Amino acid sequence: MPATISRGRGRRTINEINMVPFIDVMLVLLIIFMVTAPLIAPSLIDLPSVAKAARQPDQVIQVLIGKDEGLDVKIGEKTTRVSLEGLVAAVSEAQAGRPAGTSAVVISADRNVRYESVVKVMDGLQQKGVQRVGLSVQLAQ
Repeated sequence: MPATISRGRGRRTINEINMVPFIDVMLVLLIIFMVTAPLIAPSLIDLPSVAKAARQPDQVIQVLIGKDEGLDVKIGEKTTRVSLEGLVAAVSEAQAGRPAGTSAVVISADRNVRYESVVKVMDGLQQKGVQRVGLSVQLAQ
């Protein structure tokens, strides 16, 4: 039933909405959101940490993966095209006679190469006991 006002001559109904309850509800909701927002922790990723190498490797063997997913091995100044099996053999041959951990393998892949190809190379090297395998990246400018 609408409220009525009596002024002088007669009674009239009020055609306006009472905004006070609406404002009260909105202020309560605002306070609830302000209190609960800091309690919701954003999702954080706990990344593992690694130590810096004690000393630089004596020999760096580069594995280059081209756009055509072909593998090239660069040992010193000599670059050779190899297959995945040949890559493992070439790296093992280059590391032969050296103490463990004194040579490192760095994989440099083209930006457009499938991730699966890079993982296959890393997996093949690690299965054959190559200890130091890393990825080469370009620094953002």
